[in-house]
Amino acid sequence: MTKNSPYFTVPGSERTYDRRKLLGVLLIPLAMALFQVSSVNNLLPAIRIGLAASSSSIQWVLSGYALAVGIILVASGRLGDIFGRSGMFFLGLVIFSLGSLACGFASTPGQLNAMRIVQGLGAGIYSPQVTGLIQQYFTGRDKARAFGYMGLVVSMSVAAGPILSGAFVTWIGENNGWRWSFIINAPLGVLGLVFAALFLPFIKERRHIEKHTCDITAQYLDESTKAVMPTPVRRSTKHATKLDLDPLGMALLCLTVLCLMLPFMLTHTWRWLLLILAFILGGLWYTWEKCYKARGHIPMVDLEMFHLKSFSFSVGISTFQFLGTTSVFVILAMYLQHGLGASALEVGLVGLPNALASAVAALWTGRHSLEHGRAIQVGALSLMLLSFGALVFSAWFLCEGAPLWVISPSLVAIGLSFGCMGTANQITAMLDVPSAHGGTAGGIYQTTQRVTTAIGNAVITGIFFALTAGISTSLSATNAQRQWFLAFTAGMATIALMVACSLAIAIAFYRHHGHHTVASKA
Repeated sequence: MTKNSPYFTVPGSERTYDRRKLLGVLLIPLAMALFQVSSVNNLLPAIRIGLAASSSSIQWVLSGYALAVGIILVASGRLGDIFGRSGMFFLGLVIFSLGSLACGFASTPGQLNAMRIVQGLGAGIYSPQVTGLIQQYFTGRDKARAFGYMGLVVSMSVAAGPILSGAFVTWIGENNGWRWSFIINAPLGVLGLVFAALFLPFIKERRHIEKHTCDITAQYLDESTKAVMPTPVRRSTKHATKLDLDPLGMALLCLTVLCLMLPFMLTHTWRWLLLILAFILGGLWYTWEKCYKARGHIPMVDLEMFHLKSFSFSVGISTFQFLGTTSVFVILAMYLQHGLGASALEVGLVGLPNALASAVAALWTGRHSLEHGRAIQVGALSLMLLSFGALVFSAWFLCEGAPLWVISPSLVAIGLSFGCMGTANQITAMLDVPSAHGGTAGGIYQTTQRVTTAIGNAVITGIFFALTAGISTSLSATNAQRQWFLAFTAGMATIALMVACSLAIAIAFYRHHGHHTVASKA
């Protein structure tokens, strides 16, 4: 095989694999998982009517999925690193497809919420394998391009979700349209499973049987050592035929994430006590991982990973960005639908220019992030702040009777900034991560995004609802619209503050001189 050939072979198999087919198999299910985040925003009114659901039940249609994804990401990434990422990808897609089908046939709010959790667990199992497999089988510019396509899929799927769900409700009707937004994932999932069986390299899965476990553990140790994140040699051989799953580390981290996310999804006054418990559990997990490695074991998360500046800075940048930006289209949709009376399909179509701009930007960024990833992040976040101001300015004209398309130019600018930022941050974050830890690193990266999304949505929608709660039916239509606009402006100002914090970290990263690349050693 030539250096730039799309074909590759793997130890233990006589087959020749194609990176292009591998990438297609990975990215389509990733898009399906992301559709289930953004598309549901448009479906809530129809679901509420169709199932006679309460406000709290409706909240869990959104929250249950995000919670399930968040708590399982790192653990499933770790299991993929050990047992084989292709197998974990296949398992997760099976669970996701079955959960999606069950969501479509739910007859009560409780059934729907339970199946949304199953759906989220499936997505949480296979999502980090996407990052891990790209990290494992792509190198150099090919890896950057692969992450560029991943950024394209993320941008397009998040923006296209509301369009598709709005179309289902419009064409099929409110009673059954929302159901097909879930059911459609089942046949797509079956196709994904067929292609996964054909094109993914199930190498570790075939070798990972009884007498071979010792060899694979030795291989994992060797990869860790070469990756400048050394794992101490075991002090005895009594565990030589066992794999280090670190079940206590997995349990502690899952519980920590659970306690971090739940307070922002519940309404009970005692929920804030869970934040204290989250910090206690997080401290126990950190201490356990350090001690576990010091005793010669392979920890769930090698904390040395955070000594990689590209990874730690990128996670920090992404954390603050996701605190704010994932709420932009949530409050925009509420402003347009509830404040201005736009339909679900109209709201979805308004986001189409954003999706197209984001796609173009993601592809461009994939070609330039290896050399200029830091600078692109600074530029993207700066553009983001400017475009937020432009969105608020243009949204004012909607109150004066202007058509919806007047906000399209600002949404295009937001799409460009989102596409550049997402792809550049993803590529930079994984630049120095060894392939042996690709799934775990992908799980950590996505977990911080899920946790901060939950927190950011709760804070920003809380501000938005607080300012709209006092809108009286006695107000004239014009005054009511202006009150909705003020709530939207306050939400956008909060988002801009969080993005400004992300920009400050990006500037610090850009000015940092201690960068070095070790990915080639993995």
